[in-house]
Amino acid sequence: MTTSIVVGYTATETGSDALALGVRLARATRRHLHVLIVLPGHGETAGAEQDSPAQGQAAQWLDEAQEMIPADVAHTAHVRVHDSFAEGLVLASEQLEAALIVVGAANGATIGLHRMGSIAQALLHSSPIPVALAPAGFAHSVDVQAPISRITAAIGNRPGADALLETAVALSGATGATLRLVSLVAFDVPRGFDPNSIRLVSAAHGDDVLARAEMELPRGVRAELERAPGDTVEEAVAQLAWLPGELILVGSSRLAQPRRLFLGSTAAKMLDIIPVPMIVVPRTRLDDSADSGS
Repeated sequence: MTTSIVVGYTATETGSDALALGVRLARATRRHLHVLIVLPGHGETAGAEQDSPAQGQAAQWLDEAQEMIPADVAHTAHVRVHDSFAEGLVLASEQLEAALIVVGAANGATIGLHRMGSIAQALLHSSPIPVALAPAGFAHSVDVQAPISRITAAIGNRPGADALLETAVALSGATGATLRLVSLVAFDVPRGFDPNSIRLVSAAHGDDVLARAEMELPRGVRAELERAPGDTVEEAVAQLAWLPGELILVGSSRLAQPRRLFLGSTAAKMLDIIPVPMIVVPRTRLDDSADSGS
């Protein structure tokens, strides 16, 4: 059972952005927030507290981070030791039964947009837990106590679409946010066709994908349906309108191993344009036993 949200924290602007998004998600979903610093070194990720300058500095950073968390958000701070920040973060998140791992953009990213650093890249190619990415400057542009307005899910027809839809519906229900389903399947059409033919096929295919997704919604759940037209990923995504306080969910690439993330080319291109937090969802559910022999 997933009961918490874990923030991979660093004492930087990136860490502040991740913390702000983590606080907002924890508050909206009423989950416990864990703020985690991973120090380089060898040892158990739950390693014993050590009396060292690095441990002391990390503890100070966490104290400062906790001062930025509203009193109504239950939270705990942790210092872990691992030779890989990303791997240590994943291991700790599994132990803490996390529903989500939150990280920020790389240093130097354009304010309001995403840029993947080495930690985010490692997580997006290996994590069994959904990963939320905060845009640069998020901590200074959002009221963490404001509600989440809308959950957008970029729906396609590849393996994992059902897990993505299920996650989007669950998050919409938990936060009270409206739900929007957007079709980006135009980019699955093979190249080499006449441009007008591609657009006609894409439009029909996109409508079909949205219709199928709408049919799979649980009883009583309603969603806005929107097809994003465009000859490229960037062109289509650039035409989407965003509400203040919105989030977008995307699925893993078909190359992902079961229960693992792998950021596909479409989602990677979207990161360059999307001005809202993005959550990447594994293509199989965490409790899916299809590949476990049962």
